Amino acid sequence: CGVNFYLKAFLDGAYTSGTLMTDALRAANLVPTTQPYTGLGYTYTGSPTGLTIAPALLTTTGNNAIVDWAVVELRNAATPGTILYSKPILLQRDGDAMDPDGNPYVNVPVAAGNYHVALRHRNHLGVMTGSPVSLTVDSANTTIDFRSQSFAAYGSNARVLKSANFCLWAGDATGNGVLKYTGVGNDRDPILLAVGSTTPNNTLTNQYSRLDTNLDGVVKYTGSANDRDVILTNVGSTTPNNTRTQQLP
Repeated sequence: CGVNFYLKAFLDGAYTSGTLMTDALRAANLVPTTQPYTGLGYTYTGSPTGLTIAPALLTTTGNNAIVDWAVVELRNAATPGTILYSKPILLQRDGDAMDPDGNPYVNVPVAAGNYHVALRHRNHLGVMTGSPVSLTVDSANTTIDFRSQSFAAYGSNARVLKSANFCLWAGDATGNGVLKYTGVGNDRDPILLAVGSTTPNNTLTNQYSRLDTNLDGVVKYTGSANDRDVILTNVGSTTPNNTRTQQLP
């Protein structure tokens, strides 16, 4: 049976305030039934199951509506840079992680023991537990809540605090683990190029894209709810030359 645990997290791009994220991607029928990370270049460790979901799972509305796919990694307790197993999961509006089989907990087919647990998302900076956690077959034994201010994360400023809840930093439009607004390899220019460098007021609708940093299904460079401002805010609106690096070893 492996180990089972509850996991909770908010994505900054989809979270505004309160206790819920937006499920705009799901409502627009943009969340794929097949996990997207292989296509984005991520290589899973182990032999994960649940790479697809039943379409019926995307019809759920309310607090348990699906927001997006993410990836969970179990890492070595002593050398957290070593990934022992990884698998796709889904995040719901209230931050709960759901196994692709529909269970409200995450199952990983490894032996019970102590592991660092990391969470990745396609355009947010990943986060990891500050210390190893004990995982067993009984999911009730362990809850990893990356939203909580009392739950320690690895590294420095690994999450952004919004409305009393921690979230994963949004804006990694290039997927390289660094938020960057200016200079070579920044996250802003790909958005401009996508809408048209000479037509920055254009928008691209019905998008399931890394460039959609606020997860509303629209790639937008200017105007309200644009995707560029997310990046600027998270590097520092008065310090646009700053960068923010993912806190994963």
